[in-house]
Amino acid sequence: MRATPARALSPPEYNRQVQRGLAAALTAGALLWAATLFLAPFALQRGRGVSMASALIYQGASLICHQRPERSFHLAGIQLPVCARCTGLYLSGAAGALAAWSGWRRRVAMPRATRTVLALAALPTALTFAVELAGLAYPSNTARALSALPLGAAAGWIFVRSLRAEAGYRQRASSL
Repeated sequence: MRATPARALSPPEYNRQVQRGLAAALTAGALLWAATLFLAPFALQRGRGVSMASALIYQGASLICHQRPERSFHLAGIQLPVCARCTGLYLSGAAGALAAWSGWRRRVAMPRATRTVLALAALPTALTFAVELAGLAYPSNTARALSALPLGAAAGWIFVRSLRAEAGYRQRASSL
């Protein structure tokens, strides 16, 4: 019996599949990272192998976050791998990436509008950071996390939506 050769993908079809795959991988990665942030403290309390994996998560998170205990949330008496502001960014980024999968056929914002949305979404985070830096006030961890929600959600939504829109655009252009 002879095997049927796999159909070779045309470059436009290949690019479309890669972009869809990237959007799915970005969303899955964001959701996995958000869940890992909350599972790591519990895993640190467990047995040897699990605590080693948890220690690696904390070590990796130290490359992207200051991890100051007084600026971090704690679960079961153990500090999360990232500070409150980063926690807000990652949770809302995952939510934004997930939200980008709904209603994707609608019109996608132009680059200038996208930059404006990101700049506006960054304002609460920038404001709390500036207030802290100036020594005018020291927001609570909850305030830090809440101020990061718009930026994380906007970034997650825009990245995934852009990849999906580009894949849809390529599909429409190849069918013309």
